[in-house]
Amino acid sequence: MESLTLKIKQKAFEIGIHEIGIVRAEPLERESEHFKEWLVKNFHASMQWMEREPEKRSDPKLIFPNAKSVIVVALNYYTPHEHEESTEKGKVSRYAWGDDYHDVLKEKLRELFSFIKTIDETADGKICVDTAPIMDKAWAVRAGLGWLGKHSNVITKEYGSWVFLGEILLNLELEYDTEIVEDHCGTCTKCLDACPTNAIVAPYVINSEKCLSYATIELRSAELPEQISNNLNGWLYGCDICQNVCPWNRFEKPTEETRFEPRTGNVSPNLSEILALSTEDYVVKFRRSPMKRTKLSGLQRNAQELKATIPKSERKKNE
Repeated sequence: MESLTLKIKQKAFEIGIHEIGIVRAEPLERESEHFKEWLVKNFHASMQWMEREPEKRSDPKLIFPNAKSVIVVALNYYTPHEHEESTEKGKVSRYAWGDDYHDVLKEKLRELFSFIKTIDETADGKICVDTAPIMDKAWAVRAGLGWLGKHSNVITKEYGSWVFLGEILLNLELEYDTEIVEDHCGTCTKCLDACPTNAIVAPYVINSEKCLSYATIELRSAELPEQISNNLNGWLYGCDICQNVCPWNRFEKPTEETRFEPRTGNVSPNLSEILALSTEDYVVKFRRSPMKRTKLSGLQRNAQELKATIPKSERKKNE
């Protein structure tokens, strides 16, 4: 007779989840200390919500008191499209090309959770996808899905780092995965060397204040800092430079999840069209898209900054 653990894993693959590991719900003590050190150095910049209740991030029982198991999953989002290299257009981070991953992954985890409850009616739990105060990457590493790369993203052997992470905190005892994936970054420093703002201040450590992704998505200021605006390299929303240069991403595989296919114009948006968007057009265009995160004002600020970097001679030619 198949165990509940095996049935959960089989169902996960059936509904399109690409990696799954299950571990005991216990505090992440070492990872918690590293996180607190990162906060003390103010590497979270203006993301002050990260300071709130840091103890919750390391102990799943503070999120769901009856937690006994943590089911950790990864969902491949890679689609084989490329940015257009044009001064008239901006580049969008690959994760934001299609539908909002929160919606897609939560839907899959809800289906998996419902399946568990059909087998054991006493099952109870909590679904976490990015928005809950939980250390997604640390749990993915502990569950054996991959290792933490020097760019601070989880790298899987099968899909590289193009994966979304999520969890189900469950009140049931399951069979636990114990194998940890070895760190395969070795002596490679490609991600550190490629970062135009030196945001990867040490292997595995990001100073958000210097990060293009943070600045173009999270930063709520009328203008971008000079260090950022001088090094945008065409990035309108987010940045994939450290992942693009990672040798492990040569193992990328196109996802079969069609909702991650790019929406029209989302890979390389026209800057003039972004600047011309009304609030109403913005709401319609980016409904259920990750790109709504930066708000219209932030997106237009980024587009304006990119426009300002175009040489005057070329700007006149494009007008």
